[in-house]
Amino acid sequence: MHAAALQFVRKISGSTKPSKANAEAFDRAVAEIAHISRHLLDDLVSSAPPKSREVEAAKARARSAQRFATPQRAAS
Repeated sequence: MHAAALQFVRKISGSTKPSKANAEAFDRAVAEIAHISRHLLDDLVSSAPPKSREVEAAKARARSAQRFATPQRAAS
């Protein structure tokens, strides 16, 4: 959660490393965004069963193989 909040604050501030004068505000923003994001994820409700990364990756590989498969040439 912290890494996502840090990426967000870096993006909107336009700075990957704040100056010493802005470090406290930068760090506070990261902490607050991580905190609020955690609340959001804790409060979300879903009736769908959890997904498996392995199963979803296998499905994606199968779709990719079908999409990018080279067509078979007819024998002459």
